[in-house]
Amino acid sequence: MRNFLSTRYLRTIKVTSARWQRRTLFVVGGITIGAAAVGLALSADWVQAWFGELVARWRYASLAVTPLGFAVSVYLTNHYFQNSQGSGIPQAIAARELEDQEARGRLVSIRIAVGKILLTLLGLLCGASVGREGPTVQVGASIMFAIGRFSPRRQPGLILAGAAAGVAAAFNTPLAGIVFGIEEMSRAFETRTSGLVIATVIAAGLTSLALVGNYSYFGSTPAVLRNGIDWIAIPICGVAGGLAGGLFSQIVIVAARGLPGLIGRHIKHNPVGFALVCGLGVAICGIISGDTVYGTGYAQVKTALETGAPLAANFGPLKFIATTLSTISGIPGGIFAPSLAVGAGLGANIAHFFPTAPIAPIILLGMVSYFAGVVQAPITAFVIVTEMTDNHAMVIPLMCASLIAYAASRIVCPEGIYHALAKGFAHPHEAH
Repeated sequence: MRNFLSTRYLRTIKVTSARWQRRTLFVVGGITIGAAAVGLALSADWVQAWFGELVARWRYASLAVTPLGFAVSVYLTNHYFQNSQGSGIPQAIAARELEDQEARGRLVSIRIAVGKILLTLLGLLCGASVGREGPTVQVGASIMFAIGRFSPRRQPGLILAGAAAGVAAAFNTPLAGIVFGIEEMSRAFETRTSGLVIATVIAAGLTSLALVGNYSYFGSTPAVLRNGIDWIAIPICGVAGGLAGGLFSQIVIVAARGLPGLIGRHIKHNPVGFALVCGLGVAICGIISGDTVYGTGYAQVKTALETGAPLAANFGPLKFIATTLSTISGIPGGIFAPSLAVGAGLGANIAHFFPTAPIAPIILLGMVSYFAGVVQAPITAFVIVTEMTDNHAMVIPLMCASLIAYAASRIVCPEGIYHALAKGFAHPHEAH
């Protein structure tokens, strides 16, 4: 009897120890992801400032620097950091679906994470219209995959936690990180993993909070819609943003799967040359816009929201073109922040039809609508925008616009961009 109790006691200790080991892995991973996200955020601000100084001294420098930077980035991506192109979210989704460890390692690894960070910074340094939030998702998934080698049976949950923590730390929006993990990354959330995912998100969020303080990504925007007429902007922004976001997604999906005919074959065999052309297009958009569509678009949108100053009428369309060219070029870089900037430009243009309404809330409606149209994750969209602007009074309008945009986007692009692109990494033979 004593031996039985002793054996049972040892077994309990072993099981408890294993559980705490897994929990520790998630928390340590969250802290590491939070630190990496802060480092990438600060570095991104620095390189964008350097590029801004360059074009301020000679604004036509982008005609050389941007195409060359695109070409170098694609060359390095294809030769040294394969599978680091684009936002990185499709790779994280695909890695979670795969069962083979070696196949996962080709999509999320420390080598890819390092390349993702360096090449995303290179893109911003040369004026690409990309963001750092999507790359942070792949970096987070890669960190958790590396840590997960100590607990291989938990790999799908670890990758999910890393991706969610990446969103939370990049935007300083812990709730959005959790929602993103449920709505976009998993689509079939695992109850047993949910607590550990939340723990990882909290660890990443607290690390970001400790390093850079409590802040709202786009500042604090208290403005709200005033009267009944202003509320008409909700369906208008929802439909316009959803259709435009769906168009962007459809273009990116078609380009990723390969254009037909001679043009498609030429692009496939000359990726560096195609990136060069895309970079030139981005530089031209930047010059026409008065140097406002380079980079993430964060500074322009934050200024518009905080001061109520309208964005230029051509900001939204030119940012759309610049972001599209940057995304299909094959360079590493995300679409979260640029999509929010495009939506802000769209909202600013729609605000002209509501002269008595404050511009800030309509800009917010444009942001959430276009973003929901691109990612087709309406809950994530309005949660992210609400948390980023610290404007809880706009929750209902943002929610309505996001759902309308999602429905409108599905008309143009029936398949979500991230899951459509993930097929190219998880099941290449089914992607076409």
